[in-house]
Amino acid sequence: MYDILVAGGWLMLPLLICSIFVIGIALERLWALNTKKISPSKVTAETWQQLSSGKKFSNDELRRLRRNSPLGSILAAGLVNVSHGRDTVRESMEAAANQVIHELERFLTALSVIATISPLIGLLGTVMGMIDVFSAIVVQGSNDISMLAAGINKALITTAAGLSVAIPATMLDRYFTRRVESISVVLEKECVRFIDALFAKPVAKRS
Repeated sequence: MYDILVAGGWLMLPLLICSIFVIGIALERLWALNTKKISPSKVTAETWQQLSSGKKFSNDELRRLRRNSPLGSILAAGLVNVSHGRDTVRESMEAAANQVIHELERFLTALSVIATISPLIGLLGTVMGMIDVFSAIVVQGSNDISMLAAGINKALITTAAGLSVAIPATMLDRYFTRRVESISVVLEKECVRFIDALFAKPVAKRS
C-alpha cells in the first residue's frame, strides 16, 4: 500500500485525506441517522399520556422534551405555542422540523463534493504523469516501449485511486440522502398526527 501511495505521487495525499473523510462521515452518519434515536416511539406515547391526564407541561419538562430527541424538539415547539391556535402550532413545528432536517443533512454536501472531485484529482495525476513520461522519452530519445508502458502504468495509479474514493463516496451519498428523506417522511407523519390529535379535543396547555 505504501509503495502504491509513493508511486502515485503527491496527488495521492489529497486522495488519502478524502478517503479518511469518507470513512469518518460514513461512521458518523450511520450513528446519527438512527430512526430510534431521532423519533423514539416512547416520546410520543409519554407526551400523549401527559396530555390525556390533563397535566400541564412545565418549562423544565419542555426543556427535557427538546433534549430527548429531534422528534421531541419538534413536539416541544408545538406545545409551547398550543395556546396560540392550530396555525401557529403548525408553523412552529414546521420551523423546528426544518432545523432538524438541516442537522440530519450535515456532512452530506461534503460527501457529494468528495465524490465529484476525487476522480478529477485522479485524472489530473494521470495527465501530469503522462506529461512526465513523454518528456523523459523526448529528453532521452528512447524508443523503448517497456519504458513507455511502465510510465503509463505509474500514471494510471492516481486515476484508479480517485475512482476508488469516488465510487463508495457516491454510493454513501445516495444512501444517506435517501435515509434522510425517509426520516423526513416519518417526522412529517408524526407532526400531522400530533397536530390533528392536539386540536381534536381540549388538552392541557403550557403553564
